[in-house]
Amino acid sequence: MRYPTVLVIGGSGFIGSSLVAQLSSAGHAVIVPTRRRERAKHLITLPTVDVVEADVHDETVLRRLMQDADAVINLVGILHSRPGKRGAPYGPDFARAHVALPKRIVAACAASGVSRYLHMSALGADVNGPSMYQRSKAAGEAAAWSEPGLKTTVFRPSVVFGAGDHFLNMFAAMQRIFPVFPLGCAQAKFQPIHVEDVARAYVNALACEQTVGHTYELAGPTVYSLRQLVQLAGLYAGCPRTIIALPDWLARLQALLLEYAPFGPLMSRDNVASMQVDNVAKAPIAPELGITPAALEAVAPYYLSGGSPRARYDDYRTGAHR
Repeated sequence: MRYPTVLVIGGSGFIGSSLVAQLSSAGHAVIVPTRRRERAKHLITLPTVDVVEADVHDETVLRRLMQDADAVINLVGILHSRPGKRGAPYGPDFARAHVALPKRIVAACAASGVSRYLHMSALGADVNGPSMYQRSKAAGEAAAWSEPGLKTTVFRPSVVFGAGDHFLNMFAAMQRIFPVFPLGCAQAKFQPIHVEDVARAYVNALACEQTVGHTYELAGPTVYSLRQLVQLAGLYAGCPRTIIALPDWLARLQALLLEYAPFGPLMSRDNVASMQVDNVAKAPIAPELGITPAALEAVAPYYLSGGSPRARYDDYRTGAHR
């Protein structure tokens, strides 16, 4: 097996949990660092998975984690910066997660003799993009390529859906509460991809040397407007609502208010800026990745209706404010 031991940074999150499970199933030993082991307890029972409490922003800690690793996967990403932390070109929060951390990771790979690196970027990453998120993701890609000795592969997924996602689930939850749904950027375009397909792309790329040196877009089979996605979320959750499209100025005002939501930002002005550019792939998924992406309509009804164990677990956590 190529790269028998894989360090997955960001492995306890939504995408990471699916990827770690698939890596384990494929026979890889997987190291998952996390700030709080409690947050990754759902991974502890997986065979070949070692969950370690660690601060991955510490260069010494990173090198120690890489001592036994053959490959490193970085999935760390944030959608929102803290209110009041905007800046040029992307503010301190995006700089820390999307730019400084990849720089530390590839430097640690080079110092530790790790030869393989897979990096999570985002569809729409652009140094001149309209949002801090897009600009920071582009800078993160530059960091990923900054060590010429590394065998690097970069992925650019569109919005990712699946049980436990923070996209369709958020729209479903809001429609359970509100009798009508005011929506900014209703005509923005997305091409959502299932989380299991994203994870499979990483696992397959790890075993395929043909993917070294390439950047891959990951997107599902269908392009939707944001309005259509919100409508589907409400329909599948059993609470369809009337959607009222907001003009741009009101969309920005709505986003400003949602930045200060009690349990963290639900939307931000930076998200609105990102949606000025359609989140759509230029071509089908590359054949060497070996995946045929699942249709949203074949997956989302099950978990949005509360039918999956993960959906019921997420409902419990939400009710317990965990």
